[in-house]
Amino acid sequence: MGDVTITLPYIQGFKNAYPDVQIDFLTRLENTTIPSCIELFCHVYALKGGTDVRQQVLHAFLLGFQLRSTGYDMVIDLQNNKVSRLIRKILAPKAWSEFDRQSPTPAGARTQNSIASAGLDHFDPSFNLKIKNLKRGMNILTNAGWTGERLVLLNPAGFLPSRNWPLDNYVELSRLLTNFLGEVKFLILGIDRMSDKATYLEQHIGDPVINLTGRTSPDEAFAIIQHVALTVSEDSGLMHMSWVSGKPTIALFGSSRSDWSRPLGDHSVCLNSADLECGECMQENCQFGDVRCLTRFTPQMIMEEILKLLNHQND
Repeated sequence: MGDVTITLPYIQGFKNAYPDVQIDFLTRLENTTIPSCIELFCHVYALKGGTDVRQQVLHAFLLGFQLRSTGYDMVIDLQNNKVSRLIRKILAPKAWSEFDRQSPTPAGARTQNSIASAGLDHFDPSFNLKIKNLKRGMNILTNAGWTGERLVLLNPAGFLPSRNWPLDNYVELSRLLTNFLGEVKFLILGIDRMSDKATYLEQHIGDPVINLTGRTSPDEAFAIIQHVALTVSEDSGLMHMSWVSGKPTIALFGSSRSDWSRPLGDHSVCLNSADLECGECMQENCQFGDVRCLTRFTPQMIMEEILKLLNHQND
């Protein structure tokens, strides 16, 4: 889901530069919800087969020959695996390009390069994605008790222990943000595996928390994020949803490779471990047992980064 979301500002920027171009999008069935909820694509096609590569190949053949009659002038392969290459070859476009899977460059920049390398002029990413049903996000928030306060997304959703900032730090940060921003609500989204963390934050932060964990689909979460004023997040899909939407985003990267997946744009800050000898280790658990690459960032330090980011946004 995160890989799909990262591509959107660059495809939108391409569309802005070439408004008469028809753009269709093809992705795995489980990842179609967000591309389908924005006003960017003429068609969003779903590749079935789940995570079973043999089933994916079978459906790729069927879907590829189904779409071949469309006569695409260009195919930009933003995945570059054997299934996506198969579809591209079946479509036999006049021009094509492939995503660079190996370079130590952020995925957003590699997406932009993939589009440009098909022979297109320079274009800038656009972080102004238009949601088809923006009111849906507002309705969910209103029903959950939001009355228009500044909305801060707290997202302790790093998939591995080596990517988790301590929950007590989120609690302390919420206190600092309340002192600075005044009336504020703290939003927690995500799937069911986030429920224990959400409950902890709800218990320790109190009434300002809007807990929607396990209660939204990906496209609903994306619509909700359009209403946030700030996101503080570990490396996760919601973090990508935030920065591609142009929202001020503080990204906390522990063992993740920031050179591959950090958020881009002057509305985001990525605090990562690249400066450490053990940094960006990609291990499940910290070899020292203390996740020092993240615990060194105190709530006060994060607050300073937030203030700089918000001041820059107001300039």
